Amino acid sequence: MACDAAARQAGIENGIGTAAARALVPAMTLIARNPAREAAALQTLACWAGSLTPRVSLASGGLLLEIGGSLRLFGGLDKLAAIAKAGLRGQGFTVALAAAPTPLGALWLARAGTGALCADTGQMRRHLDALPLSVLPDDASVALARFGARTLADVRGLPPAALARRIGMESLQSVSRAFGELPDPRADFVFPDRFSLSLELPAPVEAAAGLLFAARRLTAALSGWLAARQAAVNEFALRLRQRKEETVLVLQFTEATADGARFERVLRERIERLALAAPVEALVLEAERIAPRPARNRALFHDAIAEREAVGALLERLRARLGDGQVYRIAPHEDHRPECASRRAALFEQAGADTAQTPPRPLWLLDAPQALAEVDGRPYLRGHLQLLAGPERIESGWWDGGEAVGDLRRDYFIALSADAGWLWIYRECRAPGGWFLQGVFA
Repeated sequence: MACDAAARQAGIENGIGTAAARALVPAMTLIARNPAREAAALQTLACWAGSLTPRVSLASGGLLLEIGGSLRLFGGLDKLAAIAKAGLRGQGFTVALAAAPTPLGALWLARAGTGALCADTGQMRRHLDALPLSVLPDDASVALARFGARTLADVRGLPPAALARRIGMESLQSVSRAFGELPDPRADFVFPDRFSLSLELPAPVEAAAGLLFAARRLTAALSGWLAARQAAVNEFALRLRQRKEETVLVLQFTEATADGARFERVLRERIERLALAAPVEALVLEAERIAPRPARNRALFHDAIAEREAVGALLERLRARLGDGQVYRIAPHEDHRPECASRRAALFEQAGADTAQTPPRPLWLLDAPQALAEVDGRPYLRGHLQLLAGPERIESGWWDGGEAVGDLRRDYFIALSADAGWLWIYRECRAPGGWFLQGVFA
């Protein structure tokens, strides 16, 4: 069925028998075909192809992608074909690719290894005419070879009625469908409602870093599946199945995404630092919760959304590399005292709805309140401060019993400084009193 470069160099070709191959290379390695694994690989690639087009069909030993509606999006046939080749080779597959206006024509051109990218019917027919009879079923190609035919052009020159009696109506109709003379409807691949793909490894993997290449196939399939469904995920799980146990890696993201490169970057950081207790025999990738992909308008100059996504991707990689406890965010805490009104929160912790109506608060709080001078009964900092709002009384913390910040009794004001800065100051209500600067508004 297939042979590698070393076998071809020794004279082995696809289609020759086992005995003839062993006569050429007695020490060669034969690997039996595994139809179940081939079918699973095609299912995985069909999901991946969703990133190129939502219309995918499974064929015998290959994939058919209807790309007419995707050409403008990817910049033309040549660019789309290059993207498809790079994506398949990145997953470790050997690529035989062709394009034609008919599905069977594209399939035959690909199997013949022509690499033809035919944009119109005339160009496709010229390439098909040059194909050998091996693209037809074996019995039909043998019968035609007896008549002296060598190519499809020779076949099309024979009388149709006599040809149908000798090779069968089905083979004749296949030729007509390939050349676009008969319709060739194909059943679309149905993308599953729930994403769960498994990949059996050819041999147990003992080092976690060796799993990344295999996992790339699954993350690429997830990205394509999400693209076809116009959806995104905040997290997914990769299960590493061992002989007696299972290791689960949960990958989380700062916002819903369908970016396969982003999936791979975070996965790489997690896997490279993972110590396996036992060899891994199979991988399973599952995405339980998906969300509609948010619409996005691209900006002409300053793209704030792209900047936010870049920051989110950086945080994800840092968390995967440094650990959950080393990357966190600031979240509000239910306490009136400014020093106690925030807390550390996990990066992916769901923030609760903030229904409290509180006065404005500055983004920047000083590590410790700074004492202010009082001149003519008014707070002073490089000039008199103008009080714009207040007072807001904060009197809380009596339960601390002298620990932490403790009991506070303050009157807070928003003040304007001489250099037009907005400040958050307070007046201490307990002896010895005084004015203090605690925060600065952005």
